[in-house]
Amino acid sequence: MFHWRAEVLPGVSVAFTDTRAGNLALHVGDNPSEVMLRREALERAAGIGPGSLRFMDQVHGTSVAVMEAGSPAPRSDAMVSTGLPLAVMVADCVPAVLVGETAGGPVLAAVHAGRPGIAAGIIPAALDRMRSLGASGIRAWLGPSICGACYEVPASLRAEVAADVPATWATTSWGTPALDLPAGARSQLEAAGVAVEYAGPCTLENAALFSHRRNNRSGRFAGLVWQHG
Repeated sequence: MFHWRAEVLPGVSVAFTDTRAGNLALHVGDNPSEVMLRREALERAAGIGPGSLRFMDQVHGTSVAVMEAGSPAPRSDAMVSTGLPLAVMVADCVPAVLVGETAGGPVLAAVHAGRPGIAAGIIPAALDRMRSLGASGIRAWLGPSICGACYEVPASLRAEVAADVPATWATTSWGTPALDLPAGARSQLEAAGVAVEYAGPCTLENAALFSHRRNNRSGRFAGLVWQHG
């Protein structure tokens, strides 16, 4: 069920699922009741209560939601909490999970960093919101996403995105224009003084992971960050 998982602070874990967890998204045509059962199974595997994970209505924007008990699912591409479990769903975009510390406990964030979000600065926006809550010592984990050698785009789009985030400029393994979203995410984190502790493999190249580019209508796996114990 988990492609990769680690306890990163006492009582705080991050993880990325794979296809064994099944599709976790409600918007790709699966029976909603089956999706909810998969989410509950994931919560049991993580050792948290049913209904604990907060999911987003992801829209490739720059809105960051601060989640509190009872908060509805936000229409945003990043969530921040002071301990509530958070999830981000992807199938080629970069799932970034962030953990910072305060005297009162951890500050958590889950970020959906696709091409529009990286270009518009969703990762710096999430970091700003975490720091507004007092977070320091922030670290990042980047889950599986499509790599720069596989993400072919028109030359004009490569130039447009790289004008905002130069590290995204790439070329596919077959010699055509591409974007390297993981490199772009890493560059934004490093520019903000945030260490990247883990970066996952390419979704297109790994059959154990959902990939929209590979399968067109694809399910979604998840990046998770949660407090437990």
